[in-house]
Amino acid sequence: MNPNRLSAVGLIVLIGCILALVFREAFFGTEPVAIAIQAAAIVFMLWARLTFGLRSFHATAKPTEGGLITRGPYKYFRHPIYSAVLYFTWASLIDHFSAWNSALVILATGMLALRMASEEKLLVGRYPEYAEYSRKTKRVIPFVL
Repeated sequence: MNPNRLSAVGLIVLIGCILALVFREAFFGTEPVAIAIQAAAIVFMLWARLTFGLRSFHATAKPTEGGLITRGPYKYFRHPIYSAVLYFTWASLIDHFSAWNSALVILATGMLALRMASEEKLLVGRYPEYAEYSRKTKRVIPFVL
């Protein structure tokens, strides 16, 4: 399937997972550890967004104009905004662990992985230097994954 379509499907399912967690009152942390992780994820996302600049958000995997960003959080993470969403979502399980909530978080994680893979496929074609950047920069956890 086309990377743009896969990316759009990933976004739709991801939004559905997050909305389901919100409606289940299981998305926002209530205990200090979960709240701290989620607050850090928000700050991290804002840092990444500010570093990325005024480039637009696309529902599909569409590389933006302006060159490859490799500074700020992008120096350590290929996908810091998606990483922040992962950290925020997984932190919700600290306070709201259940089989249903776990399934939603795992599905959301899969959809974020799908979006990352779709974007990377297009980024390699758009920015030749992306291949080298991806060899030395991890996706979501610096020096690990």
